[in-house]
Amino acid sequence: MLRLMSTIRSFIVASSILSTAVLVMTILAATARADFPDVEQLPERSTLPDPLAMFDGTPVRTAAEWRERRRPELIKLFEWYMYGAAPAAPQVEASTDSVDEVLDGKARMKQVTITFGPSAEKRAGRINLLLFVPAGKKQPAPVFLGLNFRGNHMVLAHPAIHLPRLWMPSGPGMVDNRATEAGRGLEAPHWPLEKVIERGYAVATFYHGDIKLDKPTWDDGTPSLYFQPGQTAPAEHEWGTIAAWAWGLSRAVDYLSTDPDIDARRIAVFGHSRNGKTALLAGALDERIALVIPSQAGCGGTSPSRGTVGESVERINTVFPHWFDGTFKKFNKATSKLPFDQHCLMALVAPRPLLLTNATGDQWANPTGQFEMLKAAEPVFKLLGTEGCGAAEMPPENELVNTHLGYFIRPGKHDMSPVEWAQWLDFADKHLPK
Repeated sequence: MLRLMSTIRSFIVASSILSTAVLVMTILAATARADFPDVEQLPERSTLPDPLAMFDGTPVRTAAEWRERRRPELIKLFEWYMYGAAPAAPQVEASTDSVDEVLDGKARMKQVTITFGPSAEKRAGRINLLLFVPAGKKQPAPVFLGLNFRGNHMVLAHPAIHLPRLWMPSGPGMVDNRATEAGRGLEAPHWPLEKVIERGYAVATFYHGDIKLDKPTWDDGTPSLYFQPGQTAPAEHEWGTIAAWAWGLSRAVDYLSTDPDIDARRIAVFGHSRNGKTALLAGALDERIALVIPSQAGCGGTSPSRGTVGESVERINTVFPHWFDGTFKKFNKATSKLPFDQHCLMALVAPRPLLLTNATGDQWANPTGQFEMLKAAEPVFKLLGTEGCGAAEMPPENELVNTHLGYFIRPGKHDMSPVEWAQWLDFADKHLPK
């Protein structure tokens, strides 16, 4: 009751639009439903929400209060207002389809099928995981896990890699949105596997379409397995595509945690662009992930939703209506009402290390705003006993801020290149558990 009255007082002070009676009724109803107020009834905020203040304004002063109260609350807020809630983790099963020697004998390449579903009758969920492990390594290897955009066969030109049979975005190596032999290895320049293997790391990847195709339809992929009879799309607060992809990364973590070639304590998740948004969300929610690297993740990922540079919430919801839940669209013209911003999602990674990488020619992703989000998350990391970010200002090009909250920006445009990988490896060398 005391907490409820505190919530009521907070809303009364914060709002100059709605009457006290309406606000009280809204909060009472929200409390009874164990959810949050409608977007229209949220107060506008002239400053960033404090990650160390509860939804009702109560300050969070200790690590225990963060873990027991604020962290769970923030997760629920993001699920309710932005990404949508995913189902509980299912039981997964895995089978190794093939093992091949690759990269002139420097690595073993495994193709693993991971299956899952809401029930024995609906075990139709499938991830085709491609895993490269350093050959001859006596100890389990740390691993970089990340989604790819157009199929495992594009990561390395090897005839044994299965061609995906799913719909693919148009582009080189595709015919009628289907993969062809001509696509083998086309993305290899973005995946410097040999260098990563030589540094002692494994690499795991799968096509994000294994979980959900990147298109605004819902008759495909994992989410449809969880629909109720007659349901054709997620409900307003159920998972959007990015949440589904992040859930899929956790299913890969389920498997990697059991593979004797992999050190389950040293799983790093990375991703570029929309896959970077996904990597950050997965890292925020899944504490088995030891290190998180979202690269050029931009709006809906690492840049501020309240930002005025680059992509906006309204545009991303218009062009990609399937990425987020139905509620997030209500913030298109009302981002000041968001009870969080992306620094709060970064804070959910704490105390694990987090690295953002960007490019000066990619202002659409708002690199400066991303650095500001990183700094705004710092109080949570420090509360939990880490060093935070070692730079007071955004660093110059090609200078890695290799502290617990890291940052790197290079010349160039929106791309995933060996330049990023070199920084990721240096960061992982220092910050993954030993």
